[in-house]
This record gives sequence, C-alpha cells and structure tokens, in this order.
Amino acid sequence: MKNVSVDRIGIKDEWIEEAICSPLYVEMQSDGRIRKWVKVEEKYLRVILLEDGETVHNAFFDRNFKE
Repeated sequence: MKNVSVDRIGIKDEWIEEAICSPLYVEMQSDGRIRKWVKVEEKYLRVILLEDGETVHNAFFDRNFKE
C-alpha cells in the first residue's frame, strides 16, 4: 500500500488495508479513482485510491454511506 500524506487522525492503517483488500462495496469515479468502503467499529470507512489501485488518496469515515 502506497500512502499519500493525508490527515487520517483516528484511522488505523489496518482498516485502510482491509478496505483495499476486502471491501464491502467498490465504486469507480469518473476520474478513474476508486472508492472502497469497509465497516469499522459500527462506522463506514471510505478509502479513495488513485487510478493505480494502490496509492491512497484519502480515507475518512463516511456518515452518509448506506448498505
């Protein structure tokens, strides 16, 4: 996993890795970036990867995601 410097206070690297490897849901953006979600501690974590599928662009808890 390649990381871009992003403010991820409270988000563990293993959660990001789980989202990348075993996502609950995946969505492609029109710009080629990849959105992946995983459920962590009763919240949903969204990880956005660059087009290469490895570089983390952003990671944050997504309050609006619904299963």
